[in-house]
Amino acid sequence: MKEKKLVLYQPEYQDLWFRQMLLGDEETMSYNHAWGGTIPFPEEDWADWYDFWIVNHEDKRYYRYLKDEEDHFIGEIAYHYNETVKGFMADVILYAPYRGKGYGHQALEMFCSIAKKNGITALYDDIALDNPAIVLFKKHGFKEEYRTAEIIMLKKEL
Repeated sequence: MKEKKLVLYQPEYQDLWFRQMLLGDEETMSYNHAWGGTIPFPEEDWADWYDFWIVNHEDKRYYRYLKDEEDHFIGEIAYHYNETVKGFMADVILYAPYRGKGYGHQALEMFCSIAKKNGITALYDDIALDNPAIVLFKKHGFKEEYRTAEIIMLKKEL
């Protein structure tokens, strides 16, 4: 079976409808139940968010959509510097209908490669203990730093 190719896409302002839909989709955000599930992203927040993440990222933030070969938006990848961790936190979200099709593996590989190319030496992710994505992250070289009653903190040296 031919692997479906993912493409990274820097969203235009008018494309933020997808992020709004992604964060508001209960099935997609089910992994986020420990932090409240879906996340509101009302249109009145788009301009400030876009300026912060896309226009004035200060090399501390990176954000892209994932697109499939048919030009459909299927998810997002992002990282941002976190003062508490003193490192860059990862964000990989696949829209629920596209999960289980191999996109997660490809997205993580692309994501780590881009971060490394951008001078990031390590990525962290705090994942809820019952989130099945832990297995995927560990398969891609993320190691457990520590865990609490709620999360497992993973880290990958790039």
